[in-house]
Amino acid sequence: MIFYPGLFYLSLPKAELVRMLRFVCIAALFSFFIGGPLAVSAEENYVPALGDIMGNIQFRHIKLWFAGKRGNWELAAYELESIRRGLEQAATLYQGIPATYVGATVGPFKTINAAIKAKDASQFTKGFNEFTAACNACHQGIGRAFIVIQMPTISPFSDQSFAPPKKPQ
Repeated sequence: MIFYPGLFYLSLPKAELVRMLRFVCIAALFSFFIGGPLAVSAEENYVPALGDIMGNIQFRHIKLWFAGKRGNWELAAYELESIRRGLEQAATLYQGIPATYVGATVGPFKTINAAIKAKDASQFTKGFNEFTAACNACHQGIGRAFIVIQMPTISPFSDQSFAPPKKPQ
């Protein structure tokens, strides 16, 4: 019987134990030197499709509307920032998107942001409509006029409340 520190007593014949340990070491080295770099490089080189980025922005657009409509200004601010980051990511990764179209969202973003800070529903609606129009102008300008964004009428997020959270008493 052979004792290895940290392991239980093994009752395998020495030759079989050595063969098994050799196999485990080779497998570990293979996965470290061959598999490890492949996994890292795949993550480092991952670029989300433009449609995936825009689909995420569209979901955020819906959430932004319902948060603002219900007066959940904290959630509205969060969704607006998420949309901004998504547009920034799209413009960085897909430099074929004309900067003027991405830049056209700056004015509406400022209007929405000011409305959120002031908790002003009518200014929020104005900025939201301007932002939606900027999205559609971009789609038309890059030959995707068939993608038309509109003010949401129903929420696909039946599992999320858009009302402001209740204050603890």
